[in-house]
Amino acid sequence: MPSTKPEKLTFRQNVDLMADRAIKVLGLEEGVAQALKCCDSVLQVKFPVDISGKIQIFTGWRAVHSTHRLPAKGGIRFAPYVNQDEVEALAALMSYKCALVDVPFGGSKGALLIDPVQYNRDELQHITRRYTLELSRKGFLSPATNVPAPDVGTGEREMAWMADTYKHLHPEDVNYLGCVTGKPVRHGGIRGRTEATGRGVQYALQEFFRHKEDVKHANMSGGLGGKCVVIQGLGNVGYHAAKFLSEEDDVKIIAIIERDGVIVNKRGLPVEKVLQFIIKNKTIKGFPDGKFGKNGAKALEMECDILIPAAMEGQITRQNANRIKAKLIVEAANGPVTFEADKILNKRGIVMMPDTFVNAGGVTVSYFEWIRNLSHIRFGRMERRYDELQGRQYADMLEEVTDKKIPDGKRNKLIRGATEIDLVRSGLDDTMRLAYQKMREALLSNKKIHDLRTAAFVISIKKLANSYLDIGVF
Repeated sequence: MPSTKPEKLTFRQNVDLMADRAIKVLGLEEGVAQALKCCDSVLQVKFPVDISGKIQIFTGWRAVHSTHRLPAKGGIRFAPYVNQDEVEALAALMSYKCALVDVPFGGSKGALLIDPVQYNRDELQHITRRYTLELSRKGFLSPATNVPAPDVGTGEREMAWMADTYKHLHPEDVNYLGCVTGKPVRHGGIRGRTEATGRGVQYALQEFFRHKEDVKHANMSGGLGGKCVVIQGLGNVGYHAAKFLSEEDDVKIIAIIERDGVIVNKRGLPVEKVLQFIIKNKTIKGFPDGKFGKNGAKALEMECDILIPAAMEGQITRQNANRIKAKLIVEAANGPVTFEADKILNKRGIVMMPDTFVNAGGVTVSYFEWIRNLSHIRFGRMERRYDELQGRQYADMLEEVTDKKIPDGKRNKLIRGATEIDLVRSGLDDTMRLAYQKMREALLSNKKIHDLRTAAFVISIKKLANSYLDIGVF
């Protein structure tokens, strides 16, 4: 007798099913719905590279989900587990994410099937430059049409290599620096991009806790300070989110989950010390200020106020969703909660802040970097000293009117003009605040919407549909 147990859904299927709920709320026709969900194009490349005298063949992908806005935007992963389904799912999420936070990009994603730790720096540079060549030749890399960024297994170094390769392939393109984002600052990057996604997680939580009704709905009270947090993954996103929340918002990071286990300290873990220990020892086992456990997955079920999955997709599934004890789940990773788990958690009344919102900080600041590259001027260069002059005149006026001298420290703060990093953080904070407020408004105003994830998808898909309707595609 055939099994009635549903087959395991792929990452792409999970994303599409979540989108389907929003499509049902919007009442879109089936043909329109299918057109919105499918990827416009998917490139697979296979290329040889000479590694230590032996030829190795590498496989890579670049998917474009939507070109309703240009360029299409999305990171590039270097990992030994990537596949086309994952790349297509992430490209779709990028389209929805950009639409939600009003970043005028389409969605794209890339990946190279490789274990970066198996290669030295020179070999990785050779592989990255060859992959860049393949993308550029096929029309999947350009400041105007398709702009990659760092993701799992890549960073500033790889983006610098890609930008330099593109420059040599297209020496006539004066905007060549805009072909990728996430570059080193000295090579056209922007201050604040490295920590942008983690900073966005912080701003998302800060905005959530500004709404007392939402906090109460999540069975919590008070502000963000003092809340107990379990975080999975101390990579770029998890590290910065944990660091900012613990150091600036007085949050207690009571557990950090990594590949080889979990460390727990109910009084709070020193995030920076944990990271330095991992860098030195290649493991969290043995960290002196926390209790080590081998079963990291089990730690997702710990009692806490906030659970932040910041590692990979598919971490909370129907197998463990009923055992999750967190009051609020903040999806810092892409797709950490499966469709089936999402249904279970919603039924249990656990509030989830969706990935399409929470980890949008990276693409938001990438947008700022891209604008900077195309404008060929750093933010604040023209107005900073003018703002300082106005501040100095205001301080002088205050002293004259009150007949009191303003202390030097306060005077310096008053007259200080905004730097590029100040403007980047201000723009990111504003973006996260407004996006949450839009989700909240959609949730409260539409009886068919019952959770923040559906609200986010409704907002995004409505914008995508309207953009196509406006130009007569539908």
